[in-house]
Amino acid sequence: MTTSPDTALVPGEPAAPATSSDPAAEAHVWTEPLAPQDATAPALPAPAAPAEGPEDGQQAEDAVRRDAREFGAFARTGGWTFALKVARSVRPGGVPAQQADGAEPKVSAKEFARLAGCSAERVMRFWRAWDRAADDGVVPVFEALAPGVDVELPDADVWLGYYTSRSSGDSPRGQAISATAEAEGIRPTKALEVAENPTALRAAILADPGTAQAARHALLDRLEDDPELGRDLAKDIARTGELSKAVAAEARVATTVESVRDLVDNGEMTTPSGERVPAPEHVVAEAKQHLALIEGLDEEDEAGYAADAHKAVRSLVAEAVEDDPQLRAHERRTRFQGKVRKAAKAFEELTLDDAADVYEEELLEQLETLQRAVADCIAELRAAAPPDREA
Repeated sequence: MTTSPDTALVPGEPAAPATSSDPAAEAHVWTEPLAPQDATAPALPAPAAPAEGPEDGQQAEDAVRRDAREFGAFARTGGWTFALKVARSVRPGGVPAQQADGAEPKVSAKEFARLAGCSAERVMRFWRAWDRAADDGVVPVFEALAPGVDVELPDADVWLGYYTSRSSGDSPRGQAISATAEAEGIRPTKALEVAENPTALRAAILADPGTAQAARHALLDRLEDDPELGRDLAKDIARTGELSKAVAAEARVATTVESVRDLVDNGEMTTPSGERVPAPEHVVAEAKQHLALIEGLDEEDEAGYAADAHKAVRSLVAEAVEDDPQLRAHERRTRFQGKVRKAAKAFEELTLDDAADVYEEELLEQLETLQRAVADCIAELRAAAPPDREA
């Protein structure tokens, strides 16, 4: 297609509008008119970027520095930071009207709690912690503090020794629990929580063997300072058949092991008559071997080996007594004297006020036989007396 010369585009001039007919107009249909080609659409305003002037940047930096300083203060002093705020601003019960002449008088714990949005009880826990520390000279007394005035604070580690998050920790019982908890190296709040809920402690003991073992060790440690607890435990054990039998068996084992250990530690043996005499070296060496074997066993295997060790040591002691003529004679004399004294004591305890009630022919015959035996014994001893004692 060739463009006619009269319709050719001239550089710099706008093109003439086309003369072609509008189909919509011809169809009698209304259409929205188009904007002129040279019209410019209004531009929407762009979101305004926040202007940051020098003052705003300085304020943000100051806020960061303030947060860092406050964090560092709390990291160094812990709860002392908040305790100071309470100690310098709170006086329990408030300040009497005649004394409230300062610019910033102290307020009651209730009022301070209202301003802080917490309970007065929590405020008083911080107040009492500061009070205890002041008694120990760790922090200044309340009279030396003024609202808004900072003082040097102790380290954070010291805080746990004075503060308890539970109200029960302020009582004498709670203080004793807290002191024991600190000595054991745990937080007082943990021990106080257990003490406040004995049912939970019972459930843990019933369900967990480890907790039961810890409770057993604690009871044994407490027995030294609590004789009444020891008596109660003894009664409970005696009234329980299986426990009483087990205790008796364990007592025999403990006595057996202790006798062997005593021989090894002291170098002395106990003869059948109960006399304590020096033990021969081979007896001590044998007992030491048995003791080493027992101490290397588990508790459930200890009873059998302890009985064998005790039997072996007793046999060695008896052999040592028989091998020593002097010791053998001393042993026989001691045993004989012991029996005579025992018989004499039995007769001394007899009373004949009611002889008619206890009389029996058979009993009388036994006494007559005993009388003849005593007479024979006396005759034998007199015959064996040294010449210088015959008179």
